[in-house]
Amino acid sequence: MPTDQADQAELTIDQVLKRDIPWETYMTTKLITGTGLQLLRRYDKKAESYRAQLLDDDGPAYVRVFVSILRDIFKEETVEYVLALVDQMLTANPKRARLFHDKSLAEEDTYEPFLSARPKVQDASPVNGKASVSKTKLTNIDDVLNGLVEWLCAQGNFGSQMVDLGLPQVVQNLKAQAWSDEDLLEALNQLEGGLKDNIKKLNSFEKYKQEVLSRHLDWSPIHKDPNFWRENVTNFEENNFEILRVLLTLLDQSPDPRTQAVACFDLSQFIQYHPAGRVIVTDLKAKERVMKLLNHENAEVTKNALLCIQRLFLGAKYASFLQV
Repeated sequence: MPTDQADQAELTIDQVLKRDIPWETYMTTKLITGTGLQLLRRYDKKAESYRAQLLDDDGPAYVRVFVSILRDIFKEETVEYVLALVDQMLTANPKRARLFHDKSLAEEDTYEPFLSARPKVQDASPVNGKASVSKTKLTNIDDVLNGLVEWLCAQGNFGSQMVDLGLPQVVQNLKAQAWSDEDLLEALNQLEGGLKDNIKKLNSFEKYKQEVLSRHLDWSPIHKDPNFWRENVTNFEENNFEILRVLLTLLDQSPDPRTQAVACFDLSQFIQYHPAGRVIVTDLKAKERVMKLLNHENAEVTKNALLCIQRLFLGAKYASFLQV
């Protein structure tokens, strides 16, 4: 293979981003809007620190432009360029994947343009001795999709939306297209397995979260399930420990003894399973609230309040020895 063809086949992200894309021409032909052109002029070829500030200020607007270009423009060099911009954006800060799920993009199918690019990419095999950059583009698309899915898996409040968005079906479709690419198929199988595991975990936490937010607790199996607590205890950190704060509120305000008893028990479980559970619960001023329930007229409440206090004083090292 000639040297220039080999270089083309192994284009890096940096090499792709050295291209000059005729954004003004695309606006003239109405493939991008005037607003899109303005955003691209502000963003393209700028320093990382400047781009970071633009994304912090108006990230969803830039995602909208990137997605619209991938949807409406089919020139390979331009598609590769925008994929490289997205890859660069997510590599610098993976948390930016959340921009694809901003409320302002609720009516946008942010996945479809990436998926539509894949069949064209796989068909881009060498023809008449000319090398293809399909591997580079495939890698970019996979990186973007993997980044989005990994971020979703880390967000407890997105468990059910992962199903609503059809991500399991997306992976199935990609597997059907990738049957001749062993490496890609293996990666998709791993992604599918991880997706199933995370959906299971997150759905269980969402059910628990819904119960807590309903402010009415009962002894459903999830409260005493060690696997649930081991797998989901870090999800309690969401939104500045929102669920823990609700549990503490229930100790003071719930008129239902069963709810108070379960809330005490769940606090004790958090103390046992979270590495910093004892410190976190102490910082949230839980001790005073729980101790008030030690004299509660309901025996179930006092029993679980005592368990919580014992675990709070003993810490996780000895808490597992206490009877539940």
